[in-house]
Amino acid sequence: MNSVALSELAQTLDRHIKVDGLVEPPISSLALYRSSEPTVRDAVVYSPSLCVVVQGAKEVIVDGQAYHYDPAHSLLVSVDMPATSRVVDASVESPCLVAVIQIDSAEVGELLANGSPAQHRGAPTRGLGVTPVEPPLMNAISRLITLLDAPEDIAALSPLVMREITYRLLNGPQGARLRQIAAPGTPSQRIAVAIRWVRDHYSQPIRIDDLADQMGLSQTAFHQHFKAMTGLSPLQYQKRLRLQEARRMMFSEGVEAAEAAFSVGYESPSQFGREYRRLFGASPRQDISSLTSAASI
Repeated sequence: MNSVALSELAQTLDRHIKVDGLVEPPISSLALYRSSEPTVRDAVVYSPSLCVVVQGAKEVIVDGQAYHYDPAHSLLVSVDMPATSRVVDASVESPCLVAVIQIDSAEVGELLANGSPAQHRGAPTRGLGVTPVEPPLMNAISRLITLLDAPEDIAALSPLVMREITYRLLNGPQGARLRQIAAPGTPSQRIAVAIRWVRDHYSQPIRIDDLADQMGLSQTAFHQHFKAMTGLSPLQYQKRLRLQEARRMMFSEGVEAAEAAFSVGYESPSQFGREYRRLFGASPRQDISSLTSAASI
């Protein structure tokens, strides 16, 4: 996409995101994000999605590896992925503007069944990657975003554009990352199922040997494939989800630290406090106080 078209797209986003933070517009598969300044690293959990920076730049870190993306590159996340993220290029005059497009795994499977590129059969690859944005994909993304200026067309046209975006992804350099979550019976697809199970049952004790058996993999293969896809062991992954949810409960719902700890599966508040500080760099009380102060500015 040329600079003029990109500038027009940024103006469209700017009209629909008036303040910093995450906005959910009328298109159900789309979320918009704005930041008027660079941010510090923050722990997040990405759901399967395509993240496109229209203006500015962001950085995501998984297992010590940094992924930088800007208007020339897109970030694709194919499984629920704990990571740290920050805005690296933004200002009041030129805020960082990001479109986040949710990926529907059912539609990925349907397109594969209808003859899209051959299914992925190799070992699992990292469920997150950055590649250059190809013009056909960016054109489809632009058409989805500009539907915000024609709300009467959203219901009829957004599903068609979303299907095209998924098709473009499957046929592009990120295609293997999507195919691996929808190719039945492969180790990649089994690990994707396991990741979803852990995400849905993060507060429950996990027996890794039982989960590996359910997926039809040895414990060794299960650990290797899980870490290859997420950058974390299954128990580290569960811990990250627990701490993230506890943080959300304390910040958004005003839940006390001990109650949040028990709610997400911790039996010891002191262990929760230690692991929370290790991930977020502060005690629960200090961290939530800082988040509350920043939100009130």
